[in-house]
Amino acid sequence: MIRTEEMMLNVGPQHPSTHGVFRVVLKIDGEIIKEATPVIGYLHRGTEKLAEDLNYTQIIPYTDRMDYLAAMTNNYVICHAVETMMGMEIPERAEYLRVITMELGRIASHLVWFGTYLLDIGAMSPFLYAFRDREMIINMLNEVCGGRLTFNYMRVGGVKWDAPEGWIDKVRAFIPYMREQLEGYHDLVSGNEIFLNRVKGVGKYDAQTAIEYSLSGANLRCTGVKWDLRKNEPYSIYDRFEFDVPTQTEGDCYARYLVRMAEIGESLRILEQAVEQFPGEGAIMAKVPRIIKPPEGETYVRIESPRGEIGCYIYSKKKPQPYRLKFRRPSFYNLQILPKLLEGENIANLIAILGGIDIVLGEVDG
Repeated sequence: MIRTEEMMLNVGPQHPSTHGVFRVVLKIDGEIIKEATPVIGYLHRGTEKLAEDLNYTQIIPYTDRMDYLAAMTNNYVICHAVETMMGMEIPERAEYLRVITMELGRIASHLVWFGTYLLDIGAMSPFLYAFRDREMIINMLNEVCGGRLTFNYMRVGGVKWDAPEGWIDKVRAFIPYMREQLEGYHDLVSGNEIFLNRVKGVGKYDAQTAIEYSLSGANLRCTGVKWDLRKNEPYSIYDRFEFDVPTQTEGDCYARYLVRMAEIGESLRILEQAVEQFPGEGAIMAKVPRIIKPPEGETYVRIESPRGEIGCYIYSKKKPQPYRLKFRRPSFYNLQILPKLLEGENIANLIAILGGIDIVLGEVDG
C-alpha cells in the first residue's frame, strides 16, 4: 500500500496565470486537491470609501481601475446610477456612442481572456492573434477618448467628447474584419484535440449551483440559463438592437469558452446596427447642473459587463458627494465557486478552471 502525506502549497500571489495578485492555499494529497482556500485583498484600494469624499464626476476615474479590462462599462454604471436618481434624459447621439464604446470594450475584454486563457494552458499563437486584434480596438478607443486602458470617457449626462470625423467609418470597417478573425480563432482552437482534452468536462457545475453561487455572465450562461441584462432588463438603447444571448448546457470550461466566443459575434451584431443607426448630428451631453447633487434617497442599478452583472448602489443626502457608494462586482461573486470546483481535482486543472472563470483582481478586491 502506498503511503501518502498531505501537503500545503501556496499558488501565487503572482500575476502570471493567477490573472492578478491572487493567492490560493492548497491542501494536496499527491496531485489531488483536497481543499482550496482563496486569499484576496492584495490589490484593495478602498474605492467605495474614497468615493465618499469625491464628487460624482471625480469618482468615474476610480471605476476604470476596478475592472481595468472593461473600463467603459464601469464608467457607465456609475453614470447610469446618478442619472437614474436625477431622472435625466440622455441625448440619443451620446447613448449610441456609449453603446459602441462599451461593445468595443466587451470584444477587447474577451480577446484578452481568449489569448491569456490559451496561454495558461500551453498555446502561444492564439495570444499573439488576440492581442493583434485587440490593438485595433484600443487604437479606436484611444482616438475617441485619449486613453488605452483606463478610458474615463463617460460623464453624468452623456460622454466627454464627440467621435472624431471618420471614426464611425473605422468601426464599420472593423466589423467584417473581426468576423473573419473570429472564424480563424475557431479553426485554430475550437476543434483542437489538445485543447478539448484540457477543458471538456473540467470545472463542471449545473444551473442550480450557478444560481446558488450568484454567478453571472458566461459563468451562468454556460449552464443553459439565458440571462443577460442587455436583453432581460434593457438599459440605455439596447432594446433597439437585434441580438441573441448565447448559452451552452454543459457547464464546463469548454462551455464557458464557447459562450464568450459567441458573445464576440453578438457584440459585432450590435455594433453593426449601432453604426447604421448612428445619428448624423446632435448633442453629446444633457443639461447637467454645474454641481451634481442627486435628490435624497437611494438607488441601485445593474448592467451587463463582460464578466457578468455589475451593480451600483448610491445613497444620497442631496450633497455633491455620495453618503454611501457600493458596487456589486461580478468577478468577486464568480470567484466564490472556485473552492468547490477545485476540490478533488488534479492540480494540473487548477489554472484551467481559474482562467475559465475570467476574473480581474482589481474588481475582486475593489
